[in-house]
Amino acid sequence: MVKRSFHPLIALAGGHAAADASLHGAPSRTLIEQTYATLRSDIVEGRLAPGSKLRIEHLRTQYAVGAGTLREALTRLVSDALVITEGQRGFRVAPIAVADLQDLTNLRVHIEIDALRQSMRQGGDTWRARVQAAYLEMSQLEQPLRPGHAKSWEVLNSSFHEALLAGHDSPWTLRLLRTLGRQSERYRRYAISLPESQRDVHAEHREIYDSAMVGNELRAALALEAHIRGTADLVRRALENGLGGNGQPPVAAADAP
Repeated sequence: MVKRSFHPLIALAGGHAAADASLHGAPSRTLIEQTYATLRSDIVEGRLAPGSKLRIEHLRTQYAVGAGTLREALTRLVSDALVITEGQRGFRVAPIAVADLQDLTNLRVHIEIDALRQSMRQGGDTWRARVQAAYLEMSQLEQPLRPGHAKSWEVLNSSFHEALLAGHDSPWTLRLLRTLGRQSERYRRYAISLPESQRDVHAEHREIYDSAMVGNELRAALALEAHIRGTADLVRRALENGLGGNGQPPVAAADAP
């Protein structure tokens, strides 16, 4: 496993103070944020395997940070449901489970389809222009979509889905859907990495986009539901076929060509 290290530039007195605080047991917020982001990326992309034990003494060497920083970052990941606590026994990467993905999927379908309908009714020319721009930018990375592009595509995919719903004036709906989308990210990365996948994600997005642009609510809703459920179906079939063994998927080949 690749050893992680951080080299923050400390150019101001405040930076020196933060560094000193970290050395004396009070890690800086910047270092905690960096550690959290790196740990999260390693979990989502499969470098830290689902169900694996997260031992502080090992992680200190691997990520080149102190125990306090690691505990703060891991606590945040517990809130993200990517890490679980085991009482006094420490932390573990949350397992991947079909039931968990199905629950996320059902909730996302229920909320997102209604939000899309409302967005299509309320959105005007500004909304349409935003959807078009997001769609065109995302399309450049998914013809075809490759595991090596997964990280960049994930950002553009999220922007496209948010743009679709941006005409709906409900900040809480968008916040909740953003949370659900982030929770599903690890499953999407795994699905992208499956070599036998014949799924045409671009065609799915194109159908949603075309239907939304012409104002066909029913067709757009059906296309969006099929698209959201596609990942859950693909992951379920892969696990049923024994890929990864022990109920866990293999490490995602996020850096494959």
